[in-house]
Amino acid sequence: MGNFKENHTRINEFLLMAISPTWESQAILFVVFLLVYATDIKSNSLIMLTVTSDLRLQTPMYFLLGNLSFVDLCYSTVTTPKILVDLLSKKKSISFDACMAQLFFLHFVGATEMFLLTIMAYDRYVAICKPLHYPNIMNRQLCSWLVASSWTGGFIHSTVQLVLTIGLPYCGPNQLDNFFCDVPPVIKLACTDTYITELLIVSNSGLISISCFVILVASYATILVRIRSPEGRRKALNVCASHLVVVTLFFGPCIFIYGGPLSTISVDKLTPVLYNINIITPMLNPLIYTLRNKDVKSAIRKLTGKETISDGKVDM
Repeated sequence: MGNFKENHTRINEFLLMAISPTWESQAILFVVFLLVYATDIKSNSLIMLTVTSDLRLQTPMYFLLGNLSFVDLCYSTVTTPKILVDLLSKKKSISFDACMAQLFFLHFVGATEMFLLTIMAYDRYVAICKPLHYPNIMNRQLCSWLVASSWTGGFIHSTVQLVLTIGLPYCGPNQLDNFFCDVPPVIKLACTDTYITELLIVSNSGLISISCFVILVASYATILVRIRSPEGRRKALNVCASHLVVVTLFFGPCIFIYGGPLSTISVDKLTPVLYNINIITPMLNPLIYTLRNKDVKSAIRKLTGKETISDGKVDM
């Protein structure tokens, strides 16, 4: 945080933007956010419990899906509880240190999810395009190493983002142009030229977002090309399309925000985008990736005591 020049005193807190201008609409949003967050917690916790407790789901694919649920749960928890509190508060503020912590964990978990989604696409590519070699390629040791690498990559990325952001002088104003802390609205408040910092941040985040997205799309495209039978291609197209919808909802906003100059991002565009990737996507991932799977549904019924597990074909 350092020593600033004379007459430059670091601000101690940021004032957050209200999501909605009226108390009534904020109360409605509180209910909506709470229901979505509760759904996030319930669905992702159920998946983690199911994957870890059922022996039939001790495979690389379900291991990755269980980790995705944990990442999703962490991702929505970084910002949502604070948003819920602010929706019921007159003064919407966050301390400087808490803001930096929120920013750090937002990028930590967000980048980890990007890497994990990319690994999952590779897993499906190997399973479909190289089925005979799949058990040897995607063994548990490699999967554990890939997941650990995802968290390590996310940590390195978020550390870079934090160092670049926290090293700037913040001497006022302190009105943050967003309802939680992220790099673009925070560095706008720095009382110095941030061009070089923006360039470094964009090159870091933008490169990760675009690279992972390209690998994801290429993996799914290769899967569709390699499947020959009409029925198999139809099923693969249905699954890949739903996966790509969620992937686009997650990566699209990230590429939009960090793929160009941060100073051009306006709050009118940024607010719904950030709402989408932080609240909606963690709720959709369990539905798209896991809860439609026959084995998972059967394992959940067994876990809840509604039905004994039956044989089922593993979906993509």
